[in-house]
Amino acid sequence: MADKHIDEISGVETTGHEWDGIRELNNPMPRWWVWTFYATIVWGIGYTIAYPAWPMLSEATRGVLGYSSRATVATELADARAVQNVYLEKIAALPLADIQADKELHQFAVAGGASAFKVNCAQCHGSGAAGGPGFPNLNDDDWLWGGDIESIHATITHGIRYDGDADSRISEMPAYAEILQPNEVREVAAYVVSLTGTPSNADLVAPGRQVFADNCAACHGDDAKGSREFGAPNLADAIWLKGEGETAIARQVAQPKHGQMPGWGERLGDATVKQLAVYVHSLGGGE
Repeated sequence: MADKHIDEISGVETTGHEWDGIRELNNPMPRWWVWTFYATIVWGIGYTIAYPAWPMLSEATRGVLGYSSRATVATELADARAVQNVYLEKIAALPLADIQADKELHQFAVAGGASAFKVNCAQCHGSGAAGGPGFPNLNDDDWLWGGDIESIHATITHGIRYDGDADSRISEMPAYAEILQPNEVREVAAYVVSLTGTPSNADLVAPGRQVFADNCAACHGDDAKGSREFGAPNLADAIWLKGEGETAIARQVAQPKHGQMPGWGERLGDATVKQLAVYVHSLGGGE
């Protein structure tokens, strides 16, 4: 039996450990702490009996109270859907103008549209709907097909250049590399840049104006402010979808890139599409 080590100052037995002249006293734990520790053991055993706890081959023990967190979540989700369905049924039945006029319904639609946007639209338009190269900014007032809520709803429902919907928005600019001479492409690009007040090659602007009148004005208009009938963009507002500057514009004139958006009507249903339309219209650029 090992000798006991008694601390000379306190007279208390030590554990026998020493570090740098410091010895650990072997005082007993406080009685309240010991009983608390025992109580937690009893509580833990009781908890595993009352609630699901021990893993078995196919499932965990169910517990004598029959509690299931999964069932609780399922019930809460069902209750939430029941509340949502009241609003969703109203949204599906009402015109967009009536949804906007109802403050409570409008708030619900904006919140639901924001959620649907993050899941289905943010991948292209960005989480803040600011877009990017080739993907339109939905916060500004530059709309190819119209920025009123009915037009936004139609665009979301049927898509753009989407083969799966006969009512999809369709527009396509021809590849002018096959129609114009290379110098004419550069001239019209210089003219388009000049429309925004941006400095461009002055020697090319005058002939570019004539090239524009002969080939582009039919869709973009004589003033180059575009046409929603054709989905032709405004070229005089300095908002560029495919890139700015003479080089980028010349490239788009010669070999245009045409974006595509699927029609979301069949995928999401009318109520969700309406919520998306209300949300996008609320971002600040809606007309």
